Amino acid sequence: MSGNKIIVLDDAQALYVRAAEENAHHAGEAICTHGEFTLCLSGGSTPAGTYELLATRFLLSIDWKEVQFYWGDERCVPPDDPSSNYAMAHRTMLSRLPTRPDQVHRIHGELPPDEGAQSYEKHLRNIFALAEDEFPRFSLALMGLGDNSHTASLFPGTPALHETERLAVAVEVDAPQRHRISLTAPVFNNAATVLFLVSGEGKAQAVKNILEGARDPDQFPAQLIAPTNGELVWLLDKAAARLLS
Repeated sequence: MSGNKIIVLDDAQALYVRAAEENAHHAGEAICTHGEFTLCLSGGSTPAGTYELLATRFLLSIDWKEVQFYWGDERCVPPDDPSSNYAMAHRTMLSRLPTRPDQVHRIHGELPPDEGAQSYEKHLRNIFALAEDEFPRFSLALMGLGDNSHTASLFPGTPALHETERLAVAVEVDAPQRHRISLTAPVFNNAATVLFLVSGEGKAQAVKNILEGARDPDQFPAQLIAPTNGELVWLLDKAAARLLS
């Protein structure tokens, strides 16, 4: 692992732009090298701002027909529910892109949680042609950070934090939409690049906990994300970075 790369931008809008630039850069490299760009999407307001840019200002910067879209987690709701991560990505970006349906690999949050997790794991194993002990390798995994230091739907004190074999698990969390499906830490840690997008003063303490606090992944789950053979990049605005030393 090459360690944390921390980039601090002036404000949220500058962060959205830099994140879109990073997506375009990694897409170009992956398509040139592997013939496709496998992008794992995150929910949340900060990624939404980036998705809007990718579908507008950066529309011609990426060869969209060579992009495969996945999700890091999903609420157990129908795909048209306002709280669905898929619905947010579709509204802000996917509906505007020249893509085919077979490029979009959503988590089926409308299924019972365990069934949805098993279905997504089976789909990932098939699409990436994985052996039993292998994990998918995304070109780029986008991740957010909750003010309680969670990422994806890996929440403090939950059994999912200790999962080492499954690709996707059903989780019950202390938050709205309690039932969710999340990829596991080993999946994110197998990505070529993990890109955290964090904005706002409300996230500043969580950022400090993850990057400078004592190691305690049960309390600060985002500390679990440490790519084994890849790059970890933190994009922060000044408000989110204000407590870093």
